Order: sequence, then structure tokens, then C-alpha cells
Amino acid sequence: MNDILLLDAIERYKNGEMTPQEKVFFEEMRKSNPEIDHLAVEHTLFLLELEKLGGIKAYKNTLTEVENKLANEGIISKKQSQGKSKVIYLWNRYRRTIAVAACIAGIVSILTLSMASLYSGHKEVTIQPLVAHKLNQIENKVNQIESQLNNSTVTIPAKPIFEANFSATGFLIDGNGYIVTNAHVINNAKNLVVENKKGDQYYTTAVYVNKITDLAILKIIDSSFKKISFLPYSIKKSSADLGEQIFTLGYPREEIVYGEGYLSAKSGYSGDTTSYQVSISVNPGNSGGPIINKNGEVIGIISSKQINADGVVFAIKSNNIYNALNEINKTETIKLQGSTLAKGLDRVHQIKKIEDCVFMVKGN
Repeated sequence: MNDILLLDAIERYKNGEMTPQEKVFFEEMRKSNPEIDHLAVEHTLFLLELEKLGGIKAYKNTLTEVENKLANEGIISKKQSQGKSKVIYLWNRYRRTIAVAACIAGIVSILTLSMASLYSGHKEVTIQPLVAHKLNQIENKVNQIESQLNNSTVTIPAKPIFEANFSATGFLIDGNGYIVTNAHVINNAKNLVVENKKGDQYYTTAVYVNKITDLAILKIIDSSFKKISFLPYSIKKSSADLGEQIFTLGYPREEIVYGEGYLSAKSGYSGDTTSYQVSISVNPGNSGGPIINKNGEVIGIISSKQINADGVVFAIKSNNIYNALNEINKTETIKLQGSTLAKGLDRVHQIKKIEDCVFMVKGN
């Protein structure tokens, strides 16, 4: 995922795990989108704080080991501690970072031992750093939080099962919950929900319907929906090229299904210039699904299929989405992004990033 996908990209960028091409695209996104740049800075600071915490814990353990060593050798006296100390690490993902901090702390311990040896003639030396009390406070707070997380039980009431009369596909065009689908999909529906690949359902309402272009825009009105800061694809405004390789994700069944093909004509049924003809295998539930090119750009929306010809599908051109937004910009604030995280990735990774933004549309 969504925020998760963006945070993953930030971490891969910070750790130098991106390919040169991905790195260039990510840096361009940061320059063009202040919100992404701000999130990247915030998440980097968060990771640095985790590194600090790992360093503090490792340093404290080192001090304890040094104190035990000096006590065993009779150089210092040590009071017997009461109770047991229990440290639970919640951040297993950052073990490498903490290990580096431990190495640094190890160097500090060598210096500490060297200093202690200078005072070996003084038997009553006591190592009680001024920061020990603060370290204890930090550890106690962490342990309290961990204990609350482990012992907490939150009961979330289950939503009633939505009894649908039909289903199709839709996809996000704005992370605030705006979804594009076909007008014929939601025609005469009294209630509409969208469902993601995990089975989470969200109630929606139609904010735009155009039966001529067969385009509709839904808005998620469910408070349980979590906004997505950055979508992994963009909406192409210019025309696509004949023969261009394309793929789609949709819900012709209860799980998301992938299909691929190519752009076979720049016009739709009977020369309709608002649509493309694409050669791809689809079924009724694919209606409203995105047609995406290799660069991670949505070039169209699946609308209909020619019954008497195999693999002949018509898709609404993506520039119709921009036309729709011009019509409703006074009532709804919808922002389309100009760059994409999916560009430059292989198909499997493109799908992993995009599938969380494709929904099953259900109605009754």
C-alpha cells in the first residue's frame, strides 16, 4: 500500500535500495509535491528517532555489562537490583540499525573500561552516570506502552453484510475517497458500496453521472475509510498510442483479476472518438476498471464489450475524467496527481502498488 506504499518508497530511498530510475522519479515527485516532501522529511526524522532509541538501549546494556565486570573484579561495589528487567523490542525491522548503534556503544565501552582501569587503585569507584535515571524513565515508558498494546482488547462491531444486486469495478482518482466507474454500473441503484481486496466495505454516494460518456464518480462517505496520501498511478490527459501495451485490474469475480492486451484502435464503437478499442479479455464485472499503460498511467476506463467478437472491448478515454472534474469543481474538490510511483517498475510490482486502489462496486 496508500500511505504504506509511500512510506515504503521513502524508506527504500533512504536506505539506497531504489534503482537509479526509481530514485529519479521519487526525487521529481518530492520537488513537484510539497506534501510528499514533507512526509518524506517527517518519516526520515521518525527513523532517526528509532535509531536513537536503539542506541540508547544498546548503550545502557553496555554500561550494565561494564558495571558487572568491574563489580566482579572488585573494583567497584554494586547494589543488588530488585525484580527482573524485561525489554521488548517492537521494531524488529530496524535490527540492523540497532546493531550499528550497538557497535558504536561497544567502542564507548572500551573507552569506559580504559578510564576505569586508570582508577583501579580506588576500590570504591561507583559508575552512576547522570543519564541513568533518564534512561530508566524512557525504558519504563516504553515497557508500559508495550504492556498496554499486548494486553489491550478492542472490540470493533462488525458492519452488516451488504446484499448486492450487482457488482462491477471502480478505482481511486483522489486518495480522499473519490472513485471512477461507469454510469451504467450505478444506474437506478439506491445504495452503493465499494469493497477493497481485503473485503473492507465503504458506503459511497454518486457526485457525478454522465450517461453520454458513461462515466460516474463516487465519493466514499464512510468514516472508517483511511485517506491515501499518494496514488501509485496518474491519469493521462493526452491520447494513447496505437498498439500500446496495456493491462487492467478488476472484479469479474470475488477476487481481483489481472488482464493484459494492447490498444487496437483510437476510436470506439462506430467511430466514437470519446472511447478506445482495446484487445483484452474481460467479463461483465470488469466494467469501470482502469486501463493502464506500462508507465503506470491510466489511459481509459472499461465500458463495454462487443458481444459478437472475442477480445474486442471499448474503454472511455481518460481525458473524460478531466472534463468531468471541470463540470463539478464548484461542488467537489478533487485533485489529480501528475506523477506516478509505478513508472519504471516491473509488472508484478506495479500490480502490488495499484491493486489497493481498485475496488469492487456493489449496489442494490
